[in-house]
Amino acid sequence: MKKLLVFALSLVCASSIMAAGFEDISIADLKKAIADKKVTIIDVNGSDSFNAGHVPGAIDFEAKKGDIATSLPADKGALVVAYCGGPSCNAYQAAAKKAVALGYTNVKHLSAGISGWKSAGEKLEK
Repeated sequence: MKKLLVFALSLVCASSIMAAGFEDISIADLKKAIADKKVTIIDVNGSDSFNAGHVPGAIDFEAKKGDIATSLPADKGALVVAYCGGPSCNAYQAAAKKAVALGYTNVKHLSAGISGWKSAGEKLEK
């Protein structure tokens, strides 16, 4: 009975994670992945915002969305991170879902978004 209860709780937890969208990545973990050159980052804030400043190395989803596959790594297990404006923004899902549809299996969300990146005092690339 105890094992059944643990199994049921794990299913509830897994389904709530899936309902919430994609797994979050912290600014610190993203910075490490950038430094290690082990991430592809997709900015979903629009080209004007992207040109004003974005997370270093990010791809402009608005400019590339018709051909985003050519900007993503060959390794479908590679880390792909999508972000938008901040914690209340869901626009990142367009890029994250596109990456999953293309077969990527390690897609995460920087929920802090560009606003959190700036608030943390991180450098922007223009």
